[in-house]
Amino acid sequence: MTGSFYRAHWRGSPYRASPELRGDGLWLRLWSPYAVEGAEEVVAGRWIVVVPAGECERIDLVTTVCEWRGEPFLVVGEREDEVLLEYPGGLAPVALSLGFERVERGVYRRWTPRVETGNAREEARSVTIS
Repeated sequence: MTGSFYRAHWRGSPYRASPELRGDGLWLRLWSPYAVEGAEEVVAGRWIVVVPAGECERIDLVTTVCEWRGEPFLVVGEREDEVLLEYPGGLAPVALSLGFERVERGVYRRWTPRVETGNAREEARSVTIS
């Protein structure tokens, strides 16, 4: 899995989550590959249940990261044998020297063979809901 996404823990299980701010607070759409209580099947084999954020035991922002040429990178996309890396270092000369292209101010990306990257992992940071 690539990119950044939210994961909510609800009733003891983790779910990929999409936040929605409503007039009565923050709600989460929880996605599941199986039926859960109160969920609606939105497409074959995919269910969604909408709950107030306060009902979740924990909400994390999850980012996929890896190493390439000894430096840390964000993994923001993938296709067949390649991953789309984003340089988080903030130094344009370094990004350009590594062959990254500027896609917008301060954002540098490049496609890299997956086999050249190492230590791919998800990093989760707890989100505080107040």
